[in-house]
Amino acid sequence: MSDTIMEHLDAAPPPHPLKEFWVYFSENKGAVIGLYFIVFAILLAVFADVIAPHNPFDQYRDAILQPPVWMDGGSSKFFLGTDDVGRDIVSRLIHGARLSLLVGVIVVTLSLAAGIILGITSGYLGGFYEILVMRLMDIILALPSLLLALAIVAILGPSLQNAILAIAIVVLPHYVRLTRASVMAEKNKDYVTASRVCGSGPFRMMFVVLLPNCMAPLIVQATLGFSTAILDAAALGFLGMGAQPPTPEWGAMLANALQFIQRAWWVVTFPGLAILLTVLAFNLAGDGLRDALDPKMKR
Repeated sequence: MSDTIMEHLDAAPPPHPLKEFWVYFSENKGAVIGLYFIVFAILLAVFADVIAPHNPFDQYRDAILQPPVWMDGGSSKFFLGTDDVGRDIVSRLIHGARLSLLVGVIVVTLSLAAGIILGITSGYLGGFYEILVMRLMDIILALPSLLLALAIVAILGPSLQNAILAIAIVVLPHYVRLTRASVMAEKNKDYVTASRVCGSGPFRMMFVVLLPNCMAPLIVQATLGFSTAILDAAALGFLGMGAQPPTPEWGAMLANALQFIQRAWWVVTFPGLAILLTVLAFNLAGDGLRDALDPKMKR
């Protein structure tokens, strides 16, 4: 009987990595909800020109500060109302999703690429180069992140492009330190020693042998980095140092609506909710990724 069971166990193929990943990821219900919301936001951003009921820049002067459709005085033409110059809030929120997600993609790509290069080279090569890189990262971390981003944008000039560059610089140390720590934990293991004995050069050792085994925590950090990038971009836009009017960016929308917070609450509430839900979704998805990719969290 035991021999038959062992034969069945030996014959059972191992689960596909993606299937195994989804099993662990789906155990976190909050992460699944966050993933669905992210997919929904991506679809809104990609098809914004089709989905948005109005042009985000069109001004309807006869409907300034129009309340949402379910309030007294609301119009079915503007579901979430209009802002102080008569622009449709729904359309601006949908196009703002495109801008915010684009900011997240660019910031994470820039900071992750630079962080991997600096972290893996400093962790593998060591010596004076490692000390120089890590002390530079410590200096960046010692400064308040938003204050440093403001200083960089103030030097380069207020614009969305400069805000993206500033945010990428501010979050860079997290990727560098995480990559270096992963390399330090991996570089003395047997498979690395075997590759070195086989004659692998430094470039192959760093980017072919070590890097694939360091990617799991970096993927989680990159997912959480989306929420940080969106928040920082909104903060810079709110302070007038990011996207400039009339660009439909959520932080800039909040800044323009502050003076109307008491008599037109919808102008402030809906951009704030968009930021809140998007950041929360990325944080929940990041927690799920950590549970699914961390071997210590698996049964």
